[in-house]
Amino acid sequence: MRLVFGLVLILGLALAGGAVFMAKNYIEGYQTALAQERAARPAPVPTEDVFVAARALKYGEILTPEDVRTVAWPKAALPEGVFLASAGSLFDEGEARPRTVTRAMEENEAILAVKVTEPGEAAGLTTRLPRGMRAFAIKVDVASGVSGFLRPGDRVDIYWTGRAVGSGGGDMTKLIETGVELIAVDQSADSAEISDTTIARTVTVAAWPQQVAALAQAQSTGRLALSLVGVNDDTVAEAIEVDQMELLGIEKPEPTMQKTPEKEVCTVRTRRGNEVVEIPIPCTN
Repeated sequence: MRLVFGLVLILGLALAGGAVFMAKNYIEGYQTALAQERAARPAPVPTEDVFVAARALKYGEILTPEDVRTVAWPKAALPEGVFLASAGSLFDEGEARPRTVTRAMEENEAILAVKVTEPGEAAGLTTRLPRGMRAFAIKVDVASGVSGFLRPGDRVDIYWTGRAVGSGGGDMTKLIETGVELIAVDQSADSAEISDTTIARTVTVAAWPQQVAALAQAQSTGRLALSLVGVNDDTVAEAIEVDQMELLGIEKPEPTMQKTPEKEVCTVRTRRGNEVVEIPIPCTN
């Protein structure tokens, strides 16, 4: 009986030892596979909570906490001027001095400082003028206004057509300004509010004071026409000037040199013996 008990005990110990060895190998294999899987994973990207639009926002709307929400944004790709949720600077002035939307934003678009006003500041053209620039209105019609395709934010070339003082010829057309930005069409500074069928009567451009003086002089002495510049067009237009004769292919006559009339000399002949002497006298005709 004791012999049977001893054999059973030895067999149990052997089975237990085998089970422990198998469990150890399984756990080691699992840990190795887990370590390999973790090593294959990309490193976690550090993020920062930023404010984004919770819905589509239009120009002129008052920004409220219900209009925004926070999302995790990669720190390495934070846009310039973004509002961080940790800083709490978007609504730091409270409801008494809210911010106003100055540029239309789509849902989930990051709220940037250039797209909203300072706290308590009203939205207007003054918020869209860069430092040192001025707003100037230009009268347009269906032809000079590119058939209603102009929108705030577009860039245009400006041509002047008129007759130069003292030129003595017909009308001429000249490119006077290039790449001028439109900041308003009629009374709207938001492109989303302008219909595709609207024909503008005036457009407002952002220009330097010297450009404003040139545009004012050009508008008072002739007609201005706008030419729309492409979105990705970074070329600079050269000096362009066309008059009627050049347009029709007529060669301009070369200026003729006027001869200086010779001074007339009047004389009278007098005989002195065998000589004939010419004496100059004042001319009477």
